[in-house]
Amino acid sequence: MSDTETPDTAAETSQAPAQATAPENPHAAPVRQLARSMTRASLLFTPPFILVCIVLFTVLNGLHGFLGALVGGVLAMVASLSTLGMMKVSAGQDPSLVMLIALGGYAAKVILLFLALTLLKGVTVLHPLSLGITMIVAILVAAAVEFAAFRKARIPTIIPAAN
Repeated sequence: MSDTETPDTAAETSQAPAQATAPENPHAAPVRQLARSMTRASLLFTPPFILVCIVLFTVLNGLHGFLGALVGGVLAMVASLSTLGMMKVSAGQDPSLVMLIALGGYAAKVILLFLALTLLKGVTVLHPLSLGITMIVAILVAAAVEFAAFRKARIPTIIPAAN
């Protein structure tokens, strides 16, 4: 013990690291691994479909189609990636809190998309059909790719206790 340490401070410093490293939920690591896999797949496969929609609607509707498809693609990607972000954040939480985050996040995402689309309704520079079709295509492709990544992942569904 040094001159500046008292028996009380020495005991506190020796216990601090033990308290700081609480055991992590055993389900957290596989869920984070799954979320990374699904994010990677979504970022790899969804943007090309959005790009095809942008090109198609630019050819069909000009600048208005380009801007509508671009905004629709961005909104869809943000919505898709926000779900995966919530999955990463809630990975180590209690199951009831995970359900709260999932359902609350879904409701918040739907409300925010509704508000965004309501605000964009009066914007004449955006072609509404281009925006809507691009959003539908991007969301469906992202969901299908995320599902395929989930099925392909070698992550155990049941993780036995460490006892």
